[in-house]
Amino acid sequence: MSTMIALPEEDIATKHSGGLRYAVAFGGGGARGISHIHVIEALDELGIRPVAISGSSIGAIMGAGMASGMTGREMSEYTIETVGNRGRLFNRLWSLGPATMRDRLGGFRFGHFNLEHIIDALLPTQVPRDFADLLIPLKISATDYYGQAETVLETGELRTAIAASAAIPGLFMPVRVNERIMIDGGVCNPVPYEQLLDLADVVIGIDVVGAPEGDGTHPPNRLDSIFGASQLTMQANIALKLKLRPPHIFLRPNVNRFGVLDFFKAREILDASVDIKDELKRAIDAFEAAVDA
Repeated sequence: MSTMIALPEEDIATKHSGGLRYAVAFGGGGARGISHIHVIEALDELGIRPVAISGSSIGAIMGAGMASGMTGREMSEYTIETVGNRGRLFNRLWSLGPATMRDRLGGFRFGHFNLEHIIDALLPTQVPRDFADLLIPLKISATDYYGQAETVLETGELRTAIAASAAIPGLFMPVRVNERIMIDGGVCNPVPYEQLLDLADVVIGIDVVGAPEGDGTHPPNRLDSIFGASQLTMQANIALKLKLRPPHIFLRPNVNRFGVLDFFKAREILDASVDIKDELKRAIDAFEAAVDA
């Protein structure tokens, strides 16, 4: 784990003596993003309700849950009961219809899974269908494939936006939004915290991209090399952003050893990353102490 805290400038301390406005950016990283739940639990326990949320890929899913009013505890229980449970997960997918799961999902080959239908089947009922019905404003990052740029989605059909943001290339089919072809938001913006910097006094960024691990002597297999190369590219993107304009608090949960598709290990991911709760609380205490000084 690593924590970065950018100390406040003097004008923040003088302007907001009555309480700081918080915003949180949930990054992409596949199953590693289950650790975002601890961040939500920590904010719940501190009584902090963000004024805005942003998310990319799995971060868009977690952000939508929080923006819908779900607590961290509710999200933890729901995640373990669904994607963390093989039997229940397959039952939900099998219920998609109308013909067979194969037809509905678009096939059983990488690159052909229809994520829109999967998202619709797996999201909790608390998550509404339109951005307008969220309790907290939410910004979702997707990548315009042919436009070669990030697109921020914050109005209209929420579940389509979530699917677009989480459409990992080579695994899921691209998603059409506003007549544009969208893929995984993490391609352009793995931790979309800069969307929030002008909306809150304290912006928290959570990086769950991870990085390849090993002894340095064994070459990765084909799938690991594809996902590992993507991690390296996204980490280079994040490193540049942090140099240019970092968030006020930046955290990296201890989830490197998990793969992007390790959703069945939901309970293990939560157990391995539980320390991020106290890490975030300490970072918030340090920031608020600096403001009060």
